[in-house]
Amino acid sequence: MSDSGSLESHPIRIYVTTGMAEPDDYSRLFEYLESARGFFYKNVGTSPLAPSKGPGQAATALRDSIRGSIAQAEIVVALAELEVAESEMLKFQIGFAQAAARPVLLLPHFGSPHAPSRALTAMAKESVEWNERSMTDAILRLARGQDTNRWETIDFKLD
Repeated sequence: MSDSGSLESHPIRIYVTTGMAEPDDYSRLFEYLESARGFFYKNVGTSPLAPSKGPGQAATALRDSIRGSIAQAEIVVALAELEVAESEMLKFQIGFAQAAARPVLLLPHFGSPHAPSRALTAMAKESVEWNERSMTDAILRLARGQDTNRWETIDFKLD
């Protein structure tokens, strides 16, 4: 992994999938990323609310805004929470990410015992659990090709 100084001056540009209403996992993800030491990112996402225009115009404007945001991103983090409530919007965002050659990292719905569908999992380059280290390592690996080479260390105390 490169030193955090270069990451600080050139943060990873992240787009997180969203819907017409901001999913709970959206803000939760940023809480995890904010708590990661030495990890710097910039959220290039759009507002989850559609612009105030006519119905057809609003949908077109929202999709254009999403395309512009994803084009700026180095990685797209897909929230499986959207799979049920906003399936079409989620598929659109992931589909455009793939078309724009942006890697997609899938996060399961936080606290849900149900895994994302196979179809959704197949659309992602990688899937990780809700773990700060796993998420930041996957983002670095997929967005910048940086392998952290971190190992889990366990301290044993002998009495």
